[in-house]
Amino acid sequence: MKKAKILFVEDDLSLGFVTKDNLEMQGYEIVHCEDGKTALNCFESDRFDLCIFDVMLPALDGFSLAQAIRRSNTQIPILFLSAKAMKEDKIMGLRLGGDDYITKPFSIEELVLKIDIFLKRSQINPTAAQPVRNSIGKYIFDSDNLELQLNAQVQKLTLREAELLQMFVQNLNSVVKREDILNKIWKNDDYFAGRSLDVFISRLRKYLKDDPSIQLENVHSVGFRMGIRN
Repeated sequence: MKKAKILFVEDDLSLGFVTKDNLEMQGYEIVHCEDGKTALNCFESDRFDLCIFDVMLPALDGFSLAQAIRRSNTQIPILFLSAKAMKEDKIMGLRLGGDDYITKPFSIEELVLKIDIFLKRSQINPTAAQPVRNSIGKYIFDSDNLELQLNAQVQKLTLREAELLQMFVQNLNSVVKREDILNKIWKNDDYFAGRSLDVFISRLRKYLKDDPSIQLENVHSVGFRMGIRN
């Protein structure tokens, strides 16, 4: 089985060394950079399966680094590690393209669990199954290739965006409970996961806005419903 290659960016040398060493003991291949600019150059010249970024970095901060990477790659999972624990910082990280946000101090066990979840979703060893394509109003949703297409325009989706949209497609015109979404996709239903879900709902609405027949509505105190209006 292929060893997952991770771009790890942390300017605290002690924390960087300990985290890198522990992750390598778990079987990952780790490329460690100490500033955002070096990390961006590294990302552009190599191939990675997952990224882990500190937020407060020299040369280029973690949020800006994630934005730069998302302009060319919407699929690779990005996890933030940060001492900035305010919920506004966490939501900002998600809005800028992050898939998850872990606050310091953190446990290696928690980090490894998150890494494994996202690597499984990104299908490091994908099967040769035929792509699944669904019609959503005027859009074509290719869940395997993480694409949403309207005529000649293609919107690349992150893994979590695609999983969320797929859940709505599978339950079209039915109410999907918030707790079911959170437990299936986020693996927990705490406050931060709920705020994260709201960010991703906003993203999907933005992607689907060019077909007014598609309704992704809140069902108060219950969840969400996606429907197609005739």
